[in-house]
Amino acid sequence: MQAVEILEGPQGTLYGAGAIGGLLRLTTRAPVLDGFAGSASAGTTLTQGGAPGYDVALMANVPLVAGKAALRGVAYQVRDGGYIDAARRRVVDANHSDTTGARLALRVDPGSGWQIDASGAAQRVESADGQYGDVRRSPFAQRNYIAQPFFGRLLFGRVTIAKDWESGLRLVSATGIADYRTVETFDATGFAAPVSRGAARYDLDNDKLLVSQELRLSRSLDGGRSWLAGVSLLSDRSILTRSVGLGGATIDIVGVTNVTRSASGFGEVTARLWRDLSVTLGGRVTTARVDGEPSSTRRPGNYIKGRSTQRFDPTIALSYRIAPELAAFARYQTGFRTGGLAVAQGIGRVANYDPDSIRFAEIGLRRLRSGVRGVSFAISGSTAAWSNIQADLINRRGQPYTTNLGDARIQTVEASFDWTPTTRLTIDGSALYTHNIVYGAIADQSRLNNRRLPQTPPFAAHGGLSYRWPEGRVTPRIAASADYVGRSVLGTGDLLDVSQGKYLTIGLTAGLRWRGIDLGLGVENLTNTASNRFAFGNPFGLPGRNETTPLRPRNVRIGVSTAW
Repeated sequence: MQAVEILEGPQGTLYGAGAIGGLLRLTTRAPVLDGFAGSASAGTTLTQGGAPGYDVALMANVPLVAGKAALRGVAYQVRDGGYIDAARRRVVDANHSDTTGARLALRVDPGSGWQIDASGAAQRVESADGQYGDVRRSPFAQRNYIAQPFFGRLLFGRVTIAKDWESGLRLVSATGIADYRTVETFDATGFAAPVSRGAARYDLDNDKLLVSQELRLSRSLDGGRSWLAGVSLLSDRSILTRSVGLGGATIDIVGVTNVTRSASGFGEVTARLWRDLSVTLGGRVTTARVDGEPSSTRRPGNYIKGRSTQRFDPTIALSYRIAPELAAFARYQTGFRTGGLAVAQGIGRVANYDPDSIRFAEIGLRRLRSGVRGVSFAISGSTAAWSNIQADLINRRGQPYTTNLGDARIQTVEASFDWTPTTRLTIDGSALYTHNIVYGAIADQSRLNNRRLPQTPPFAAHGGLSYRWPEGRVTPRIAASADYVGRSVLGTGDLLDVSQGKYLTIGLTAGLRWRGIDLGLGVENLTNTASNRFAFGNPFGLPGRNETTPLRPRNVRIGVSTAW
């Protein structure tokens, strides 16, 4: 990856429906037009009390026409060794998983400011068994009658055509398609039928197909001024199918199909009001329609007519430069998600759920580092109002359903810094405090301190330092990090408000570079904590409140890589 960016808060103006809580933007490395290049890496991981793992990766950059066209390919394979035993079936380290993937990218530069990028990627993830244990016995053991494998497959393709003019004007057409499928199996023995009738399995199959087309025109001007305008079309098909297997027979349970089609127009402009004060104004107009039907009952009489949504999502942001490297900022933004048809409570039932929306305001201070040494930092506070929250829940029979569970109010303070006192030493840290509360009939079933949004610990922090020796024939380096995650709850309501989190992890790395070869040694979970990072494994065992997904035990990775 060339860059990984975290865009916090709703991003509805530029990215549309679904970017309600922020997004993770991954920028892959583009092919280099004027030179051959390659890299290779391999490593092995040893886990205390678990099975070993390994990872290998290869990259090649091949010019096709010097300065005009090039290909870049990446392939990788990762084995994560198991560390949870299937005690009833007497299988040791049953939860190993394999990840295999590849990406191929083409860049063509025909001249006159034109540039064409096309790429495709595929990834496959397979886990042999569940990643959880039973706190009543051991966090590293489960007592299921059957294996609970997971399968995930991602296929992705995109084509981007761009044109740049000397005036700063830029036109971009971006077309993308993604096909994502997951298949999960859960042990339903004793829930789908009495244990005396034999082992039972519950299968969930999710299949999503997303196609998007965006056309945008932008221009950067002197004095920090810029503007952007564009249109976007999107089609999103999501299919959920469910079945129960018992005694060699398979019984289908009604699922749902949702097809969302949307069209949007968006724009944003940044202008300087005074010498040190800039303002950004923007908005997005969206019309969307969601059609749904039961997946396993495709008769026309059961078709659920489409639901339409029209939205306008504004944004306003201010930036005031206090000093050359210091600025204060503020912004207001909104976002939303479309509604649809979902599995409802009860066997074989479906129901509609409504769109939800969020309003977000933030104010903060940011300092950028201008050279290789110095301090950069950011501190901000924000508040958000989330209305008509869409939530995927599980009932006491282990069945999933989607509903609008209520509203939430969220207040957050966060800070981060990066200090480089010398060119060799870097110290960084970050911390987040958040207070939120959910209002609604489902949330009211819980105690007050559990009426929180899922997976949102009130406090989390990170600290790290790294040191690199001067460049020479041998160049060593060392680094250390510590991360704390506070207590959170699995979900909303008295069934799902199970405690999780509240743990500290420490990691150490060391390495050296010699004659173009990089050797590395890393240790994760140095203190070997077995804390619960996610209190869920099997939906049928959830009422027992004894499921734990422990951190991987203390593990050491030894790796080697080279590039040319």
